[in-house]
Amino acid sequence: MMRRLTEIRVQDGYRIWVRFDDGVEGEVDFSKKPRTGVYASWQDYEYFRRARVGEFGELVWDNQVDFSADSLWRMVTGHAPEEKAQPTAETKAYA
Repeated sequence: MMRRLTEIRVQDGYRIWVRFDDGVEGEVDFSKKPRTGVYASWQDYEYFRRARVGEFGELVWDNQVDFSADSLWRMVTGHAPEEKAQPTAETKAYA
């Protein structure tokens, strides 16, 4: 099952709060990503803040950098996308 982002909120410190179509939500910390190569544009924090949900439910920056919802879901839950996540202290699931 492919996940889709339904909502994001850019937080301080290169963090983004995300909510998925299955109700799971959590925060992804991008502060440790190097700001070189494809991430060089993140040196400008205002550019990083332009993150949005893309056409296919992915996280995108001006169609140059993107993260699939499945990879973000794994970062938030610690589970493979094909597994069903159980809510933990770090993640909340809503029906």
